[in-house]
Amino acid sequence: MSLDFVGMSDTSPHGNCPAVHVERESGDGIFVGKVVTDPEIIAQVTKHADIDIDEGVFRMPASMWPAIAKAAAGDYEPGLQGHGPLRIEDMIAVIQRSAAHLEMQPHYGLDDPSFLVWKETSQHPADDERDEAWRNTIRTAVARGVTFRRLRIVPEPLTDYLWWEHAITEEVNVTPGEQVRWLPRSQAVGLLLPAHDFWLFDTATVRFAHFDLDGRLTSEQSTGDRTVVAQNLAAFEVLWDRAIPHADFKP
Repeated sequence: MSLDFVGMSDTSPHGNCPAVHVERESGDGIFVGKVVTDPEIIAQVTKHADIDIDEGVFRMPASMWPAIAKAAAGDYEPGLQGHGPLRIEDMIAVIQRSAAHLEMQPHYGLDDPSFLVWKETSQHPADDERDEAWRNTIRTAVARGVTFRRLRIVPEPLTDYLWWEHAITEEVNVTPGEQVRWLPRSQAVGLLLPAHDFWLFDTATVRFAHFDLDGRLTSEQSTGDRTVVAQNLAAFEVLWDRAIPHADFKP
């Protein structure tokens, strides 16, 4: 099975929904859209057709009609590509209230050039462009009222990578406006830990991150499912309450 990408909306806050695809073999349309949960709308829909157990109702904004028409007529350019998953920085650029980030990996890529310099010299490179880009992202969001919380659940003793993160946290994270806390795994006994690292945006969207054994990001998955968001937010809050503020964490 293979899909042709036809088009997507440029009006969605996170830029990655809705979208229209066509399955080449069958010609069927594959749509990405908001799941309709409004009982009044569902009731009106069911006046005309049953919604089977394996079916759902999706909302497609009016701006998507041209893409749907192209898909129906087969009048689209083969080989088109969407922008792919948005960067975390792109999602931060549109949130309005809050971001919470849970980190649980012992390292996030042992071949990071700045980490290697620090490991060799005990000094973090002053010219790491990623640091300044991140600080600008946080400052801009904080200026419009967004709060940031970063929670790191860590092994004991810390890995070299986590020692490096600890060494640069004040400069890279705290100074531009993040709240950072650390929770040793020995102090998380009795608590339920989420299965994956995640970002939680405006308590409305959770974005899970998947890593390989070397700590490299392999894929990400976002959902606005209210139950999933609520479960992960609740877990984060319990962990956050037990965690140690960065200024007080002395590994």
